[in-house]
Amino acid sequence: MTNASISNREVSGASVPEIKSTINPEEAAHFGALAAEWWDPNGSSAMLHRLNPVRLGYIRDAINLHFDVDPAELRPLTGKRALDVGCGAGLICEPLARMGAQVTGLDAAPENIAAAKAHAEPQGLNIAYHCNGIETFGESGFDLVTSLEVIEHVDDPDGFVAGLANALADDGLMVISTPNRTTMSKLLMVDLAEMTGRIPKGTHRHDQFFTPDELQKLLDEAGLRVTDITGISYSPTHGFSLSENLALNYLMTVVKD
Repeated sequence: MTNASISNREVSGASVPEIKSTINPEEAAHFGALAAEWWDPNGSSAMLHRLNPVRLGYIRDAINLHFDVDPAELRPLTGKRALDVGCGAGLICEPLARMGAQVTGLDAAPENIAAAKAHAEPQGLNIAYHCNGIETFGESGFDLVTSLEVIEHVDDPDGFVAGLANALADDGLMVISTPNRTTMSKLLMVDLAEMTGRIPKGTHRHDQFFTPDELQKLLDEAGLRVTDITGISYSPTHGFSLSENLALNYLMTVVKD
């Protein structure tokens, strides 16, 4: 943990570290209220369903490169542990489980965890879901850690990144994504998307977005090293795609330094 994530309290005359929560209760309540529609491709999470194939394609390519996996291998994460932080109802957890991983998902909203369990169980997917902040989770040694479009919704980003770093194995791989704080992201992801109902109102606050330099600094301070940055672009006719343009949204692959 970084110093930013710990405060002190007096217990029996002694100073005892108290872990500061990274969970923003208002953000958790907002996404929890959307839980019932999370798996509806035409519901309030429709844009996530359109974005997900692009994110998963990037994650799969990163897995192949980092773990030296044949691209034709259907279960590249067999024998590996994966953690998705801010998992929602499991849009990333379920594909990771199908890739062979032993998957754990964390989310701040109990409604999301309930929806995730209800969706995974009938499919026979053994995913361990926990309503937990990463700072109090406590488990480590995960081969793959993912956290997609989450850091912009948390309190104490420093403590959040430190928690991700603590969970990652020394030779593990992390994939993280977030919107960039640009004029374009404000126009498309906040003003236009929420005005037209493509994203539920109140989902994003532009001032909470991170530029790539800002996020890379947080990762560096947690002992992590960025090995790739790739943008996500959006076209009304072609949807989402990976891009060299970082102005809207971007993904990073990260390892321990």
